[in-house]
Amino acid sequence: MKETETLQSAKKQCCISKLKVFLLALSFAYLAKGMAGSYSKSMITQIERRFNIPASLVGVIDASFEIGNLLVIAFVSYFGAKLHRPRIITTGCCIMGLGCCIMGLPHFLMGRYQYEKAVYSSNSSSSSMSLCIANQNQSFIPLEEISPECIKETKSRMWLYVLLGNILRGIGETPIAPLGLSYVDDFAKTENSPFYIGCVQTVAIIGPLFGSLLAAFCAKLHVDIGSINLADITLSLTDTRWVGAWWLGYLICGLVNVLAAIPFCFLPKTLPKEGLEDEAKLSIEISKNLLKETERNQHQDSKQNIMKDFLPCLQRLSLNSVYVLFLCITVLQFNAFVGLITFMPKYIETQYGKSASEAIFLLGVYNLPVICIGYFLGGLFMKRFKVTILQAAYIGLCTSLIEYLIYFLAFALVCKKSEVAGLTVSYTGHEQVSYLDAFKSDCNLNCTCPTNTWDPVCGDNGITYITACLAGCESSIKAGQNTVFKNCSCLLETSATLYRNASAVPGQCQREENCDTMLHYHLILSLLCCLIYSFGGIPGYMVLIRSLKPEEKSLGVGVHFLIARAFAGIPSPISYGAIIDTTCLKWGTTRCGTPGACRMYDADAYRLVFLGVTAALRAMSYIPCAFIIIILKRRHVQEKNKTSMNDGMEMQNEEQENNSVDKDNVQQMDSLHMQSQSNL
Repeated sequence: MKETETLQSAKKQCCISKLKVFLLALSFAYLAKGMAGSYSKSMITQIERRFNIPASLVGVIDASFEIGNLLVIAFVSYFGAKLHRPRIITTGCCIMGLGCCIMGLPHFLMGRYQYEKAVYSSNSSSSSMSLCIANQNQSFIPLEEISPECIKETKSRMWLYVLLGNILRGIGETPIAPLGLSYVDDFAKTENSPFYIGCVQTVAIIGPLFGSLLAAFCAKLHVDIGSINLADITLSLTDTRWVGAWWLGYLICGLVNVLAAIPFCFLPKTLPKEGLEDEAKLSIEISKNLLKETERNQHQDSKQNIMKDFLPCLQRLSLNSVYVLFLCITVLQFNAFVGLITFMPKYIETQYGKSASEAIFLLGVYNLPVICIGYFLGGLFMKRFKVTILQAAYIGLCTSLIEYLIYFLAFALVCKKSEVAGLTVSYTGHEQVSYLDAFKSDCNLNCTCPTNTWDPVCGDNGITYITACLAGCESSIKAGQNTVFKNCSCLLETSATLYRNASAVPGQCQREENCDTMLHYHLILSLLCCLIYSFGGIPGYMVLIRSLKPEEKSLGVGVHFLIARAFAGIPSPISYGAIIDTTCLKWGTTRCGTPGACRMYDADAYRLVFLGVTAALRAMSYIPCAFIIIILKRRHVQEKNKTSMNDGMEMQNEEQENNSVDKDNVQQMDSLHMQSQSNL
């Protein structure tokens, strides 16, 4: 009776389909981690400006997430598969939530944001604006009076909290992908596994979409929202000194990640294989699971046995040629895509003159839904046509290659770069030959102007000047965003008509209209590339999964993530940031007078190095891809020949059996004939 009741209760539990519940929980966890990851990537520029640090250091902060992953991923992937996987995922989600909250903590420990602006002091007065006033003893002071303690100021190292929080976020995310996907693959039908993984990956793209929308919203809000009067600020959203409420989104992401941990607390360690619905098969499966649990509990030295299996399994992976080549592809492709994703919002700002909020919003709205559709269609295609590993490799290669060739059109989508006197053009409006020592001109020689600060003004001639002083402006009216600088002598050098009151306003000049057109073309091109590439993402990933034996899947996926983090996730943002820094034309100034974040990039150089490095890395990735196709094709031919040989052997055996039967029949006929003759 007890066995019958246990069987019936187990059957009722199975009817609930806990695998589907796990899929929903895993999808929400993917959404939460994707949301936090996308938000963090989108806030890179805001963090760079808030802490006034170069792009290379921002790359280190971004790479710290991968460092956290790297610390525990191999052990979590292998040993986690032997333990309670849902509970480990629960712990990971909670750690991610804690990491996000720590990343937003510096805002509450720092004072209000003091953006860089030009001021001057004289013997009797001081002004909030740097103006050209002849015959005055002026000395430049960035932001406020420099104090001897400025270098010791704790605010200058607050970015370490962001780095620490990102490391924790990386540690917390580690178990979700390898343990979650292996859990699904272990208990799902073979033909359903690609579709389920495709659904999870589809939801995983929705997370970054929410993260991008949240980042776009927070980037519009001032960093000190609620504690300042925005009318007193001269910054616009397109100003390179504008800093949004970067900290707010981290707190929201932290809460979402903690909520994602709750469903996994109620899920079991193991499940019956999907499709075992009748009682006989169900009872066998339950018995097997109970037997496995009993064996694990009885072996006190189970950890030692696991350690003994670890190195041989790792050795088998290293001898798997398809797996090793796939790792090479991953390293090269991930290096390209991590750098591309990290600094693409900055690229949009630099090339097309958009604000950080607009760049984040446009990239999220255009690209992420299309990637979601591509992943879903790729998984559905694999399920519908039951694609083999060789066919999956062909699909992955063809889609990637087509997208790569289309990608080269991005080099041609350019617009006229911003005209900044002394940087990109001369004070007469002509293009500069050299950007060195070009800040001074005849129009501002009588002005004692600082050249190491960035407080741009837009002249009514359409040219941006680094400061109002360098524009030769002698007076100003109104205040805040409504400030107007008057009598700017440098504007007269480019004007066809001599203005008596040439004026300028705070901020950079708007780019030309063709920039918006080129941006739309760029977004459409990006949309097409994302759709094509994401369609081949699931077939490509299944090449990795199906190249591994069942007992190697968890470790294989974990090592794959480990290699991707170590050799792509960590070096890519750092190297891309360092390369981008080489294209900087004008550095900002910190409160201590040292160089800070870059305020102005050479748009042409940025485009060439940013897209060029990405293209070179991806080109190299097709070499190991070709070798995978060759190996899989040979295996396919060998299996086909082996199958034909087996069929031939079976046919020979059947013929031999038929011949033996015929011989027996002939012998029986002969014996009967002999008997009949003897009777006669």
